[in-house]
Amino acid sequence: MLEALEATIDPDGTVRLREPVQFSAKRRALVIVLEDGVSQAETALLSERSLAADWGRAEEEEAWAHLQQDR
Repeated sequence: MLEALEATIDPDGTVRLREPVQFSAKRRALVIVLEDGVSQAETALLSERSLAADWGRAEEEEAWAHLQQDR
């Protein structure tokens, strides 16, 4: 499962998560460094490609089917 977490990176490279997290085991992570002033819309667009694979799964379609209008 993918989970997006907001963080800041200090000038010395220290990554500080905005909220504490706990996992049952060690996890790998990707860090995307944003320019100052990047809008939330830009962040959403940057995330879209990585999330699209998850959104397109049959399980996702089934989970959200109840919200679609009858056609």
